[in-house]
Amino acid sequence: MQKILGNLVDAEKGIIDRRIFCEQDIYELELKNIFARCWNFVAHESQVKEFGDFITTYIGEDAVIVTRAKDMSINVMLNSCPHRGNKVCFAGEGKVRSFVCNYHGWAFGLDGALNGMPANELYDNTPGFDKSDWGLHRARVETYKGLVFATFDHSAPSLETFLGDFRWYLDAILDNDDQGTEFLPGTTRSVMDCNWKYPADNFVGDIYHALWTHLGGAEATLAPYGGVVVTNEDSYQASVNGHGWEFSVANNFGNAATMGDKEIIKYMRAREDEITAKLGDVRAKMWGSVGSACIFPSLAFLPGYFTFRTFLPKGPNQTELHTWTLVPKEASDEIKDRWRKGCMRTFSPTGILEMDDGENWEHATAANKGLVTRNQKLCYSMSPVEQDTSGALPGTVHKGQLTDANQRLFFKRYGEFMDAETWDDIPMAPITR
Repeated sequence: MQKILGNLVDAEKGIIDRRIFCEQDIYELELKNIFARCWNFVAHESQVKEFGDFITTYIGEDAVIVTRAKDMSINVMLNSCPHRGNKVCFAGEGKVRSFVCNYHGWAFGLDGALNGMPANELYDNTPGFDKSDWGLHRARVETYKGLVFATFDHSAPSLETFLGDFRWYLDAILDNDDQGTEFLPGTTRSVMDCNWKYPADNFVGDIYHALWTHLGGAEATLAPYGGVVVTNEDSYQASVNGHGWEFSVANNFGNAATMGDKEIIKYMRAREDEITAKLGDVRAKMWGSVGSACIFPSLAFLPGYFTFRTFLPKGPNQTELHTWTLVPKEASDEIKDRWRKGCMRTFSPTGILEMDDGENWEHATAANKGLVTRNQKLCYSMSPVEQDTSGALPGTVHKGQLTDANQRLFFKRYGEFMDAETWDDIPMAPITR
């Protein structure tokens, strides 16, 4: 296959070949060079708080189980029995002491080790058979302030290196008090007929669409706050290692206000001084303002709403979404429930804003089925603002959130991973914070 960078992705000019959104051979390379290689978000620690807790999810198209073992370690392993390949767990979440495969009864511990099977003596009398060789295949696991990541590439750098200075931005929502955060119970699962990169591209830097796509839904809730207001004044785009966040530092709690709940705004305003003292003025304003973010390749979130979601690929034309609501642990049960309902109203399968996005992503994907259409280019050239080289904010920063800068850097990172033979071929930004 030809190199992606310079051929299918021109990150300098902002010209993207549509074939990366629809061709099967490119998709298969994504599974190998991106999802099987990257640090992928798999859970929040609050989802596996106690011994025996588990959830199931995917890394690329590989089904995995996330568990809390007896020693309180978090383990991530393939959800596939090494005997004949059947899934060993079909539930989305729960509490167990072991996993038993439906097919032949092979039993595995919460660390993935093979504990036993029916008629053990058959294997006891099998020369060369060692149970320790036949556990569930395990991934490397590291965490950052409640977020659990895993990779099947044991040559990958540390999660700290992978995230780099983007951690400084993440702390705006993960570390603004002493108690930390948690996911509210339950996972919303839905499927969209779109390529996974369309929603990732949207969250990494595309606030531009809100000026048109979301007018109908957002105006209804934002009217008391002046309607939908997005400008390049007092706003930025920041990118580190392909991870991106576009945000306003005008203190308007714009994202949070869209949920239409004044009690949430009161709660956030009441904590403003406390968060400013801990994290400084910029990150205190990022907490609830108009913005969106994506950790490469496919973990996205919206400050203010605190909806977190992963875009799990199911082929070049389909994506499965797993969605949660993140809340401060210290918040009251009433405020947490208001956040849950606010996310349901806006960013859920029936939310007034998510339906807008899903329709756009599905139609953009469907259009690429046309032979002539898929051989056209896409325009990512918007660049009305300059790069901020002051160093006041970490990463590659542009003044103004109405720009395609973060998207260009996301697809540059995409090309670097797709073209790389090993991790040594993938540049990492220096850590400065």
